[in-house]
Amino acid sequence: MKTYSKLYIDGGWHAPANNNLIEVINPATEAVIGTIPAGGAADVAAAVAAARSSLSGWSSTKPGIRAGYLTQIYEALVVRGPEIAELITNELGMPIKLSQRIQAGLPTVVLESYINLLGDFDFSERIGNSLVLKEPLGVVAAITPWNYPLHQLMIKVAAALAAGCTVVAKPSELTPLNAFVLAEIIDSSGLPPGVFNLVSGYGAEAGASLISHPDVDMVSFTGSTVVGKGIMSRGAETVKRVALELGGKSAAILLDDAHLETAVKATLSSCFLNSGQTCSANTRMLVHQDQYNAVVELVRCHVVPYVPENPLNTQARIGPLVSAGQRDRVLEYIRSGLEEGAELLFGGVEPPDGLPLGYYVRPTVFGRVTKEMKIAREEIFGPVLSIMTYRDENEAIEIANDSVYGLAGGVWSANHERAERVAKKLQTGQVDINGGRFNPLAPFGGYKQSGNGRELGKYGLEEFLQTKSLQF
Repeated sequence: MKTYSKLYIDGGWHAPANNNLIEVINPATEAVIGTIPAGGAADVAAAVAAARSSLSGWSSTKPGIRAGYLTQIYEALVVRGPEIAELITNELGMPIKLSQRIQAGLPTVVLESYINLLGDFDFSERIGNSLVLKEPLGVVAAITPWNYPLHQLMIKVAAALAAGCTVVAKPSELTPLNAFVLAEIIDSSGLPPGVFNLVSGYGAEAGASLISHPDVDMVSFTGSTVVGKGIMSRGAETVKRVALELGGKSAAILLDDAHLETAVKATLSSCFLNSGQTCSANTRMLVHQDQYNAVVELVRCHVVPYVPENPLNTQARIGPLVSAGQRDRVLEYIRSGLEEGAELLFGGVEPPDGLPLGYYVRPTVFGRVTKEMKIAREEIFGPVLSIMTYRDENEAIEIANDSVYGLAGGVWSANHERAERVAKKLQTGQVDINGGRFNPLAPFGGYKQSGNGRELGKYGLEEFLQTKSLQF
């Protein structure tokens, strides 16, 4: 049981303005595994004041000094990696083996990339008779989601601190315990007081107070498109910079010359990763109409190992969803697919066998899905795959682009030039060609209603900088 009763503000642990607590639930057992403060407007005000007070000193430090602090944080994260992986598995439900590699591993990869980037990033450049300076933007509100909690927090915090900004972090109330571990690590690193602050709480209280606070210069938010629209609207009242990484409905196009078995296995893995609770998941599989039956047989074969299990089982591939509400939401989408006439190939609404407790959903695959169906258009955020057919390459591109979202996608082809040509026509911020690997230095972010701004690498660093021109 992890019990936190204080918030991390101005370099120390302080009692919140109220005594309200939020219980953290293990989605596999439905047991309470921790409590955190339900911070409110007064706590946000204190954290923002601390961040504002420390901004002048932190923003004027040399990049090498900032890199030194980040290195201490990195080293402690590596040491506490096994603890963090198990903690996030218990908060979120991701299988432990995946948590070790992704939930605990990726934050260190991201942090290390910014430490290295500070070694050669040019914060100024000469353009004609001008000296163009890249200066820290100011106080940043980092509002993060529950699905990759520490990874998403580190993407924002590492870049903001590297840029010379100060931060007030507000993690999701569903998976917040790992953020408190990060605060413990930062506290032991000697980072100057006020540079990093942590206020936990609900979005309607702590989050809303952060967004509307006049001394917050930027809001960096990852979450749903609906919430992102509201943040953009409220941020406009004080003309804040607002960076949004929102929802997705990504398509994997299996061209008719693709190696089908490899493409099917990879698409299933993408769709079901983290029980489908991944914004960039490839949840639409587009296949040539003449290959539909062959693809369905491959899906039936390779979907079998995706059996919901206790996420602490080292062999588990898929665990529960994060909450009862999320489980019920996903089940409603599965019912919608059945009602609209999609072909149920695997899974369904019945609870998995042998799991009397936990927010589990059977991984589900629908075939013969058409672009008008709800399951083809809306982000489900659960382990549900829709197989759609196309007649030719142009129709495949049209179907893939027929979405309000544009976060990610995939193209599979035996011909690299053909795959690249198709990928360039997709209206999305990131496309994996033949299963291309994640690159922590490449920009990540969306087109259309999947958001604005970019994260990771130098592109992520530049989000937290503003330019000034000196003319001579």
